Amino acid sequence: MSVPAIAYGIEPDLDAAEFRRVLIESGLAVRRPIDDPSRLARMLAQADLVVTARRDGDLVGIARTLTDFAFCAYLSDLAVSRSAQGFRIGRGLIAATRAAVGPQVSLLLTAAPGAVTFYDQIGMPRVADAFRYNREA
Repeated sequence: MSVPAIAYGIEPDLDAAEFRRVLIESGLAVRRPIDDPSRLARMLAQADLVVTARRDGDLVGIARTLTDFAFCAYLSDLAVSRSAQGFRIGRGLIAATRAAVGPQVSLLLTAAPGAVTFYDQIGMPRVADAFRYNREA
């Protein structure tokens, strides 16, 4: 299987409809407010870093991060369309995110239940002592 050419970029003005489509195509739709377009738009507008992966101009992956660019970064969304999975795009999005935030910044994320093995496979270290309040809606 040949690896398609993927263009990674930073897109602070990514369209919410494109974001929604990739969330659906990736399987993350069940964990995101895809039926609330204004909330999706706010999620993008308030993100500090939006890294994208495009194949032939089509959005196939996104990494949406909240960060201070000095100490910590929370990778809130890592989504790759199912049709593009298996081509190391998730790794590429994480690498581009890490490069954008810089080497002094810790990158944190909460894995979706079905994605835990992906993070293990790429060698991302687990954090034992993490806590969170769940969303009410």
